[in-house]
Amino acid sequence: MIGPGDARLRERPASRLERLAASPAGSRYRGPVDDDRSLLEAWREGDEDAGVRLFERHYDRVARFFRNKAGESGPDLVQRTFLRCVETRERMREQTSFRCYLFGVARNVLFEHYREKRRDGDRLDFGAVSVQDFGPTPSTIISQQEQGRILVQALRQIPVEHQVILELYYWESMRARDIAEVLDIPEGTARTRIRRAKQLLERELEALASTPVVYRSTISDLEGWAGRIRKGF
Repeated sequence: MIGPGDARLRERPASRLERLAASPAGSRYRGPVDDDRSLLEAWREGDEDAGVRLFERHYDRVARFFRNKAGESGPDLVQRTFLRCVETRERMREQTSFRCYLFGVARNVLFEHYREKRRDGDRLDFGAVSVQDFGPTPSTIISQQEQGRILVQALRQIPVEHQVILELYYWESMRARDIAEVLDIPEGTARTRIRRAKQLLERELEALASTPVVYRSTISDLEGWAGRIRKGF
């Protein structure tokens, strides 16, 4: 049930997040450290500052999630994601982590965005279409080394669902259990999809690499290259 303070809470995070979206530095909360669960419980009990703090803590992660998939629409989708969390926080299952719930919402918002861009959006298969299928989206990352460039390009050429999985896996340090929560699927299914996503990525990398040496260099240190790219986003 929506309480009397919810309207103010809905307005306050939105305005703060809009300012954050306009700042390249993103959020930099310097207050006391609280775990997500404590902040979520306090927010549900009416502590508006806890809700804002929770959003600010995860703002950079959500902004990064959209940056390689939505281009200039990214800031708007970040806002939409956090506002959706305000509207649906009571539906969050007790055992689900806020981070997994947040990325689940972000994924849904991303898919809605793609459907809005296509007349046949309702029939889009995100296990088949890639970010490239929606037209070029300028990337903010500039890599001076070929391994970094082809990794970004390869991610954008595999199906969107698999791109999301790999970015959660490499950039957000999520494992199968976490990804299963985000996608709302069994953990075993998540493991299978992670393996499949890696296979698709390796295939694209092999096709994009200028030489076998570059391909082997990228594959042998995939987590390292992914980590370097993450810093660029």
